[in-house]
Amino acid sequence: MAAIPKFSRRGRWVVPAGVVTAVAAVGIASAITVAQAAPALPPRTPAQLLGAVAGHGSIPPLTGTVVETASLGIPQLPGGQNPNSITSLLAGSHTLKIWYAGPKHLRLAVPVTLGETDLIRNGTTAWLWQSESNSVTRFLLPAGHGARAPEPTMPHAPLTPQQAAQQALKAAGPSTRVTTEANVTVAGQAAYQLVLAPRSSGSQIARITIALDGQHLSVPLRVQVFAKGQAGPVFQVGYTSISFVTPAASNFAFTPPAGAHVDTVHPGLPTGWTGYGPAQGPQGMTSGIQVIGKDWTSVAVLPAAALSQVAGPGNAAGVAGQAARSASGGGGTVNGSAVAGAMLGAAHPVHGAWGSGKLLHTALVSMLITKGHVLIGAVTPSVLYAAAAQVK
Repeated sequence: MAAIPKFSRRGRWVVPAGVVTAVAAVGIASAITVAQAAPALPPRTPAQLLGAVAGHGSIPPLTGTVVETASLGIPQLPGGQNPNSITSLLAGSHTLKIWYAGPKHLRLAVPVTLGETDLIRNGTTAWLWQSESNSVTRFLLPAGHGARAPEPTMPHAPLTPQQAAQQALKAAGPSTRVTTEANVTVAGQAAYQLVLAPRSSGSQIARITIALDGQHLSVPLRVQVFAKGQAGPVFQVGYTSISFVTPAASNFAFTPPAGAHVDTVHPGLPTGWTGYGPAQGPQGMTSGIQVIGKDWTSVAVLPAAALSQVAGPGNAAGVAGQAARSASGGGGTVNGSAVAGAMLGAAHPVHGAWGSGKLLHTALVSMLITKGHVLIGAVTPSVLYAAAAQVK
C-alpha cells in the first residue's frame, strides 16, 4: 500500500507497548467524535474490513486536517508549557495538515506558535522547512527508490490515522478478537468501524476502533484506543476534515525563504530516516531494548539510564521517550534529568519476589523503574512484575 510517510519521532507506536501521545482539549476531541446517526453502508464482515485496512490498496489523492488527542494521566512534565516541545505533546492539542497527490507528491504541515514545520516531497526532491529557526534541509532522493523512497524525519509531527491503524494491526492475531461496531460519520464521511480487542486480561487496552472510509476502504479516517475502566478514548487520531481531490501542484512547489539556512543531503539516506517499513526505536537505544511477552501484553525493557538518556535533546522518542524526552525550541532545551525526576516523583514504591522499584501507573501505560531497568507496556502492573522477574 502506498503510504503517507512515517516519522521517527514516533519511534515504535506499537500498540502492545502503549506508545501513544498528545493530550488535547475537549473541544478538539469533540470535533472528531460528534455523535451522529449511523450512516447506511453496504454490509461488510469483520474479515472484509480487516483485509481492506491490512491490504495493499492504493491511497487516493486527498487533502485533510488531522487532530491527535489523548488523556493518559501522565504527570505534568517540565517543558509541557512550551508548545514546541515534545513534552507539550502530553498536554495539548496537535494538528497535522495533509496534501497527498501520490507517493511522490505530498506535503505535511505541523502548525506551531507563529509558524509551522513542513515536509514537502516533489518527485525526487524533499524539503524539510522549520519556520521557527528559518532552516531548510533539502533531500535529493535516490531515483532508484521510486515511489517508495524514504522520507526525512519531521520533528514534532502528530501520528496519522493510517500510521496508527497499521501499528494497531500488528496486534491482530490469535490474541485478538475482531468485530465491528455501528457505522459512524467522521469528518463528514460515512465510515465502517472495525474493532480490535485483546483476549488477554493482562492488557490495559479494552479495544481499538478503526473507522474506514465507506467509499475508500484503504483510508482509515480515525483510530481510537479505549482503556479498561475508561468511558471515552484515552487516545485518538482522526480527520476533522477531508476531501478526496487532487491537490494543486503548487502545494508541492517550494523555494527556500530569503535568509534561510539550507543544508543539502545527497546522495543516500541520513540517520533517522524510517522509510515505509516498520518504525524504529529510539536512536542509539535500539540495541539496549529487550521485549518480554508478545502482542497486547508485550513489555519493553530498557536500561535504567534510558529514562534520562532518551529524555536528552536530539533523540527520537520511543515508549519511554514520549513520557520522558525533552526538546529544544522557543524557551530552549528542557533538562532530561528534570523530566526523569518528574516521572520518578509521580511513581510510588513497590516490591515483590522480583525485587523492588517504583511504579508509574496511568490509564493506559504502566512503567516500572528498578535499579537496573525501566519496563514499560500497556499492561497491568502484575504483567510488569512478571516481566521484571524474567529480566536478565
